[in-house]
Amino acid sequence: MNKGIWYALGAYIFWGLFPIYWKLLAGVPALQLLGHRIFWSFLLLFGIILIASQAKELRAALNLRVLLIYSVAAILISINWLTYVWAVGAGFIVETSLGYFINPLLSVLLGVIFLRERLRPLQWLPIGLAAAGVLYLTFAYGALPWVALTLAVSFSFYGLVKKTAPLGSLHGLTLETGILFLPALGFLLYYEFSGTGAFLHSTTLVNLMLVGAGLVTVVPLLLFASAAQRIPLTMIGVLQYINPTMQFLLGVLVFKEPFDHHRLIGFGVVWAALILFGVEGILAQRKSRIWANAD
Repeated sequence: MNKGIWYALGAYIFWGLFPIYWKLLAGVPALQLLGHRIFWSFLLLFGIILIASQAKELRAALNLRVLLIYSVAAILISINWLTYVWAVGAGFIVETSLGYFINPLLSVLLGVIFLRERLRPLQWLPIGLAAAGVLYLTFAYGALPWVALTLAVSFSFYGLVKKTAPLGSLHGLTLETGILFLPALGFLLYYEFSGTGAFLHSTTLVNLMLVGAGLVTVVPLLLFASAAQRIPLTMIGVLQYINPTMQFLLGVLVFKEPFDHHRLIGFGVVWAALILFGVEGILAQRKSRIWANAD
């Protein structure tokens, strides 16, 4: 099997198991978890940069435009990370999975709006179906599924920013976490001096997991970056649903989160949208190959 497929599988399975990791840290406030995730991720990434002797390359690439682009990316990814760790700890794993089911369709819509990409007529139907699923859940429960929407919107816009960003994945993520490093350190010091810090004041397991927050953040991102260089985007598009599917199953089967008939209908509409989107893409590819062979 292509190495790229193994890398992609590793990344998505890693992300799919994320709820277990963050659930074990549910006793630590979400802002502290975010601080540790940024703090240790930056140290790990910067260490990789130093070992690979790429620090000069990163410095040479810095200018005001690059800093502005990656500052926006840093804000978006921090919103995504904070929402996710809070939601897992608060018992909204099923809703986080909905966010990552919606994300690909929202990314396509942003491509149309901001990058002037064109959709085939049939591609509009799954986007409309996904919106209908979200609206159904909103009316059924009397409130927007804000966790899912925050995750989908923040990560979709993050992807949009990264699409136009000039740096490679390693340098880009190092810069993003570097921009967030001092605020994260400030938060952690505040919690420490106010007597509410978790690090070194908890069990050995919790202390190790807080340090490991950087590792579990960086590893799947680097695996994903390696996969993207080796396999087609269409293959990545298919494999990406491993992550929300695993999170959904963990939420329902392991952590026993509620999944009544209203959620079944809302999720069912979104799943139907994703299936339709995938089938339409496969048929369009086959049609283009037929036309290419005919020429």
